[in-house]
Amino acid sequence: MFGWTTILCAAALALSGVGAGQAPVLVKVTGTYPAGDVVTLGRDQNFYLHLDYSSDRPVKIWARPYFEGKPAHAGSNPSRSYPAGSGEALGWFFLSSPGVRVDEVRISAGDGSFGGTHVVAVYPVSVTCSTEVAGKAPAPAWIGTLEAADDAAQRADREKHLNTVPSAGDVALFSGFMLAMCVLGVLGFAAPLWGLWRWRRHWRWAAAVPLLGMVFVVLRLFVDVVRDPTSHNLWPFEIVLWGACSVGWMLVLALARRLTGAGRI
Repeated sequence: MFGWTTILCAAALALSGVGAGQAPVLVKVTGTYPAGDVVTLGRDQNFYLHLDYSSDRPVKIWARPYFEGKPAHAGSNPSRSYPAGSGEALGWFFLSSPGVRVDEVRISAGDGSFGGTHVVAVYPVSVTCSTEVAGKAPAPAWIGTLEAADDAAQRADREKHLNTVPSAGDVALFSGFMLAMCVLGVLGFAAPLWGLWRWRRHWRWAAAVPLLGMVFVVLRLFVDVVRDPTSHNLWPFEIVLWGACSVGWMLVLALARRLTGAGRI
């Protein structure tokens, strides 16, 4: 069952390094938890892979489950940047619902971009998700050690970003985005209000549509943030999106009025 897929992925790995000017990243699985070639996961249980890697450059590593050549219905680990050289890495995944099956894990490594990330190893294993609660058997020490290392690296990255002085380009980009948010937010309300004031009959009702949408969005943001301040961390993007939709709707209506001659009545 694993033969042809494994051979094809190995061939892809060999070809990915051709002409790239860099040595391929080497990754091998040295252990799993739960252990075994045939594994049944309990409800909300992760499948962990203990990985050894070797790379001549910083690299990110992902372990993604597949079944019959297609991605399985599962969630898998994000990846921090591992330093150049050799070391250990942690891969894991969980299955989304009972009955989901896995017949291989494809391990990818690279910089995260489409062209810079390749499958570097294939680990054949049969994993199935059950409805039972996972047993209480203690996890091996390497899981806790590698999870602690990942947490420490993530904290260091956050502190580095917090302590990094933004460049002039970053400041300009942020300022431009905030200006666009303010402009689109105001126009998102002003354009429909202008249509309600100037237009008549069904055109007025059409202009009310984006206005109602903007009112709903702003009220929803306000209510949700009062209940949970973390519920809309990307609220400026919501304002930009809905403001642009409102302005776009009004431009389409204005063009339709011109083409139909309604604007001259």
